[in-house]
Amino acid sequence: MSDHQPLSSEAKAARKLLSSAAVRERAGQLFQHGLDGRLRHFMIHLDRLDACADEVVKTIRSTYPSLEIPFHARWRHLAAGGHERWGAIMQSASWGDEAAMARAAFDMAILSVLLDAGAGPTWHYEEGRTGETFTRSEGLAVASFDMFVSGAFSSHPEDPFRVDGDVLLALTSEELAMGFQVGPENPIVGHEGRILLLNRLGRVVTTNPDIFGSHDDPRPGGLFDVIAATAKGGKIKAATILETLFAYLGAIWPGRISLGGINLGDTWRHPLVEAEDASAGLVPFHKLSQWLSYSLIEPLEWAGFTVIDIDDLTGLPEYRNGGLFLDSGVLALKDRADEQRPHTVDSALVVEWRALTVALLDLIAEPIRTKLSLQKAGFPLAKILEGGTWATGRRLAKAKREDGAPPLVIISDGTVF
Repeated sequence: MSDHQPLSSEAKAARKLLSSAAVRERAGQLFQHGLDGRLRHFMIHLDRLDACADEVVKTIRSTYPSLEIPFHARWRHLAAGGHERWGAIMQSASWGDEAAMARAAFDMAILSVLLDAGAGPTWHYEEGRTGETFTRSEGLAVASFDMFVSGAFSSHPEDPFRVDGDVLLALTSEELAMGFQVGPENPIVGHEGRILLLNRLGRVVTTNPDIFGSHDDPRPGGLFDVIAATAKGGKIKAATILETLFAYLGAIWPGRISLGGINLGDTWRHPLVEAEDASAGLVPFHKLSQWLSYSLIEPLEWAGFTVIDIDDLTGLPEYRNGGLFLDSGVLALKDRADEQRPHTVDSALVVEWRALTVALLDLIAEPIRTKLSLQKAGFPLAKILEGGTWATGRRLAKAKREDGAPPLVIISDGTVF
């Protein structure tokens, strides 16, 4: 995006926070405070990191004995129950070229990731074609896929496999609830947050046809053309995917903290974070934006591009990865009563938990690679997350708590976790 006038100092500070590098740097600050015993809510026990890495390796060897691990991405959830749903669409759809296929894949990924925030412990989704019932992330993925393939998001009857901006803009809470089988007996956490997010996405897409509609009617998948245009020698940097999402989807996030007129999205306050500009005290995470960036790598590769520097993205600060470190004892609460209290996403406790998760994911990567005799080049963080830390976090949660809930109770609006 070009600027016709100089940025204010606040806007410059805000722009710096819109990067994975800023996520790492600020998380690193809080991690160091934790090592020094200065955090209010957590203690760090690095002597337990190796045992935690053993648990992750155990999961990897069980799930992927060949060690051929895909990237952590929404596509894994779309294969819930062993059914390659998107693969079947790619075989049957009559797209004119790879770019048309990639726009549809971008549509599917963007839609499904934005709907992928914690569903809560009781919600479930029954898939008609298989008769199987799915919960949590897998349930949300399958429900979003079913709505997508039914043409629920398309304004082109002849082409159901697309998401159109005008449909998102007009989508109602009732329509989404029906698609997700939500009702008094099947409640879902953060439903209104989800629908507002999709409505805002529709508004951004329809009011920026030069970005989202350069080769088609305005649709989220139009971002494929924007990112593809950055390729050099057929290669695209992972950080470029994230930067594109910040540039063109930033307006969809709830208005929380703004700096210099720029919405900072998944960014929160913590008093111990220092900076020499107006961003002091602010901790960015950009979980959904990074989750989406990971999920757009494969569509780009299907279209013939090579995505490089994937480790520029960070680990995802969400409750499965965070739960891994709490349930394995690498992290410990200073006040055990906090296990029972509900916590808002802007609380210092949750900010600390998420920051420590980012730093520890970087730290645990190396012992995991060593134990598996793998090198960083062929085993990036995106594969460790998938193999991996997320699944181990879920496994340990199920072993410790019958409902498999995370170790902390988080009050979420459906747009963070």
